[in-house]
Amino acid sequence: MRHTLPLLLTAAILGGCSSAPSDPSGIWINQAAINAAAKEGKLRESLLAYGPNLEWQIDQKTGEAHYSNGFELGEGKLAAQQDGNWRVDFYGDYHEVLEVDGKELVQQASENLPEQRFVHPETAPADGAPPGSAFEHALYSAYLGGTWTIVEGQGQGGVVKFNPDGSLEGLPGADRYALCLAGDCAAMSGESDSIWLQQGNQGAAWIFVHDGDELEILEAKNRAQIDEMPEYFPGKRAWLLERD
Repeated sequence: MRHTLPLLLTAAILGGCSSAPSDPSGIWINQAAINAAAKEGKLRESLLAYGPNLEWQIDQKTGEAHYSNGFELGEGKLAAQQDGNWRVDFYGDYHEVLEVDGKELVQQASENLPEQRFVHPETAPADGAPPGSAFEHALYSAYLGGTWTIVEGQGQGGVVKFNPDGSLEGLPGADRYALCLAGDCAAMSGESDSIWLQQGNQGAAWIFVHDGDELEILEAKNRAQIDEMPEYFPGKRAWLLERD
């Protein structure tokens, strides 16, 4: 019996050397990128500065972790680490390390990416929503939320609302919209921010400039040849909107 207490103390000390990792399950969005975009107006510049990843969806029970960068969806396997962090392994011997820091999920800096921080969204997406939906919903609300009045352009004097689900009210010729976050649409618009406007099954890309409570929507002119990937640049102003 005299050996029991030392053994228990040793076990307690050894047990204290490692910590059980906090459960990272849930949806996490890159709120810093949203805040920067809403404040500065420059969408792509803000996403590049605080990205590239925009959302994580994690399920500890199934060991699955998905991320979205606005263009690609990554799917990895989640594994707890002895230091209390989480490792996500992706196809091709690529991995990321995640840490739960209070109310934030930290994607630790790696050789290719800087540290990024994520928080739970205020509004959860509908069940079955694809990765990236929560980020888009929060971005659309912060960036284009509110009521806009058409100051110049077709429908002058009318009221426009960009809804968080991508539906659009009051802008002539469009009932849906999508902001360009990354990928081909970003490559095509170069340094400009672009938005997709659609009516029914017909849609087109437009260039926009977001400056405080003003939103300028311009034609997207294409300088590329017919057999080349489009290369858009700002053309004639179509609408000038002001937020109430």
